[in-house]
Amino acid sequence: MQCAERFRVQAYFDGEVDAISAADIERHAEHCGECRVLLADLGETRERIHRDLAFESTPPELRQRIKRMLDEEAGAAAVSVVSRRTGGLLTGVRRAAWRTRPFWFGALGGIGAALAAVALAFVGLSSMFATPPALLDDVVAAHVRSLMPTHLTDVVSTDQHTVKPWFAGHADVSPVVADFAPQGYRLIGGRADYINRQRAAVVIYRHGPHLINVFTWVAGGTRFPDFTTRNGYHLAFWRVGNLQYCAVTDAGWDELAGLVRLLRDLGVREER
Repeated sequence: MQCAERFRVQAYFDGEVDAISAADIERHAEHCGECRVLLADLGETRERIHRDLAFESTPPELRQRIKRMLDEEAGAAAVSVVSRRTGGLLTGVRRAAWRTRPFWFGALGGIGAALAAVALAFVGLSSMFATPPALLDDVVAAHVRSLMPTHLTDVVSTDQHTVKPWFAGHADVSPVVADFAPQGYRLIGGRADYINRQRAAVVIYRHGPHLINVFTWVAGGTRFPDFTTRNGYHLAFWRVGNLQYCAVTDAGWDELAGLVRLLRDLGVREER
């Protein structure tokens, strides 16, 4: 008989559960061999898809065709607006023009719409995999784990002169560390985590009721979006020198962007 928790385990793997449920599922998986195997199989499948699946780009001819169709649609909408604003003087002309068009033009319009949908699907896949989804999942999972009791910090201090030296020997990088309490971002401490096959440094801040984890690892060739959302959490990426930074939180975009500006400016000053 299959474990009754298998569906919750799958939801946990997809990042569709909250932090409390995630902690409960992780505790269950520690004692359930079937669910541990399920998680391992799901992880292997995801990695094989990311590694082996080829993604096709939209052909240039199709892009141009869709662009022309959109331009024509925009032009038709503009004529309609002018017609309404001139009291319908153009209405008869528009209707006469449409009556002279053969029926199959409408069919081509439907085909064009279908082609547009296909093109958008290709574009969506391309943008979705510009950043490795597994890495985003790892960062968000690490953030969620940190919200559990005793998982948030390895070194607890509001003093950057205590937190920053701690990373020597515990992480592969030395990140920017500062207390921005006057600006509303209080330094809580730091910890080491495993991200992108590295011992990443994590600096933790509190902004009101929200925690912000700032991950740092050695930058590679991967390109990241400045801001993105994953499983309800906001992520901000930036790079200073050879260090890649990623801040994760459930706070609002404005609050997150404020800390990013402070850390980026400080990092640039320290690089000089």
